[in-house]
Amino acid sequence: MTGIRLHAPAPGWAIDADVVVVGSGVAGLTTALRCTAAGLRTVVVTKARLDDGSTRWAQGGIAAALGEGDTPEQHLDDTLVAGAGLCDEEAVRLLVTEGPEAVRRLIATGADFDKTADGEIALTREGGHHRRRIAHAGGDATGAEISRALVEAIRDRGVRTIEHALVLDLLTDAEGRTAGVTLHVMGEGQHDGVGAVHAPAVVLATGGMGQVFSATTNPAVSTGDGVALALRAGAEVSDLEFVQFHPTVLFLGADSEGQQPLVSEAVRGEGAHLVDADGVRFMLGQHELAELAPRDIVAKAIMRRMQEQGTEHMYLDARHFGAEMWAERFPTILAACRLHGIDPVTEPIPVAPAAHYASGGIRTDLRGRTTVPGLYACGEVACTGVHGANRLASNSLLEGLVFAERIVEEITAAAPRVPGAAVPHPAPVTLPLPVAGARTRIQRVMTAGAGVLRSASSLREAAVALDDLHSDALAGGSDDTKSAEPGVESWETTNLLCVARVLVAAARRREETRGCHWREDHPDRDDTAWRRHLVVRLTPERTLDVRTTDTADFPPTVDAPGSRK
Repeated sequence: MTGIRLHAPAPGWAIDADVVVVGSGVAGLTTALRCTAAGLRTVVVTKARLDDGSTRWAQGGIAAALGEGDTPEQHLDDTLVAGAGLCDEEAVRLLVTEGPEAVRRLIATGADFDKTADGEIALTREGGHHRRRIAHAGGDATGAEISRALVEAIRDRGVRTIEHALVLDLLTDAEGRTAGVTLHVMGEGQHDGVGAVHAPAVVLATGGMGQVFSATTNPAVSTGDGVALALRAGAEVSDLEFVQFHPTVLFLGADSEGQQPLVSEAVRGEGAHLVDADGVRFMLGQHELAELAPRDIVAKAIMRRMQEQGTEHMYLDARHFGAEMWAERFPTILAACRLHGIDPVTEPIPVAPAAHYASGGIRTDLRGRTTVPGLYACGEVACTGVHGANRLASNSLLEGLVFAERIVEEITAAAPRVPGAAVPHPAPVTLPLPVAGARTRIQRVMTAGAGVLRSASSLREAAVALDDLHSDALAGGSDDTKSAEPGVESWETTNLLCVARVLVAAARRREETRGCHWREDHPDRDDTAWRRHLVVRLTPERTLDVRTTDTADFPPTVDAPGSRK
């Protein structure tokens, strides 16, 4: 255990539970529902409202071998190809074999997927898939429907929830085991200010960290809180250099920042073409699947074409869909485009890559156990080994479902444990708050130095800038830049700085191009030297310890000596 904490007030209130779940996307709410059904006192902590996480923004759908002629083995093959040699095959096999039944249980919970005329689940294709295996809802509102069903089930079952609460740090007992979390509740209610939930099991399902970049498809709440908390608690993270940039995000201008509208891969799955300003389909000849190649390949092809032509975006042409198909199949995207003055029925959509999904995260075994006893992770915040160097489209919602259920099996199978009293660390070390204005600087540094295109020089410049911000925080700022006061904005910025430093450190170390990690100075994939993982932890001295695994296999977690099972 590192003993590192955020600079925050001591808890002023506390409640007890058997399990605390942090996050309210598909991973968190599935975990909470199953824990509650197993008779465990469960508390859900979420940063905004229950339905404000990344799940509701998932347009395309959820991938599973549900269609006639499709098999888990074919789904496995597509996932391994997309993962570019770094997937854990055992984890992927588990995902694709347990996935179909997990989707059916989600339907039984209340999720309503689009159907064909004969009542079967309607399936479409997305990038990297050789079969139509993407189940969707409301045309392009799959995430919103899944979120609706799970939130409704949570409320129907009376699961205790704490909304508008930013998780701060992990509590541990005298033996170093998990004893709960501290959190800050924003606004007035039953609880207010900094408090604690005491529990022997904590499940982190906090989503991604897209807000570390200037432009992202992620909502404002995606500030890497779970990964940063885990690092401070002594847990290991892995594969953070593999950030997937979605190739087709609505281009709103070079200076646009924050959450950008996504143009789902399903639009290409239904036959839309990527073209340049001259109408040339530049993906033809780039890959056998053309526009439906894995996302890293499409994003790189777009960036190359932009560089060649000196432009800021490409186009997605789906005018041949017609007004009726746009309105029925992609109503959300149609509305978003028109809101910004683009009518995809009559004109091509300007698109460019933007930060979308973290393939890496907190390192877990196949039951969601991290390297800290009693701490679990699930969903985008976790690194299960499923995604490798690049996530296959629509595998993320499935991963949240499958591994949430496995975490619950593990928690319920473990011997009942009363949490030991949380012990304060003598003279706890804190991560100091960054100076005012650091958030925007972090985002711009990351976009310039660690975005789609990376090199030794760009990453070195990013590392220097981030280290300067870290040093300024340690020194309490300078005469003209004082450290911020404790609060949600400064805590989020601290988390962003922490995950940014880890991401850049890993990206500098990996001197090759693989999956969604693209090094211009090392353009080739190097299986001999780099078919392995980078594992990072935060030392008690607040420095980063980066090590390389010996093989492509993950070492066991602390809770599972000798095995990832």
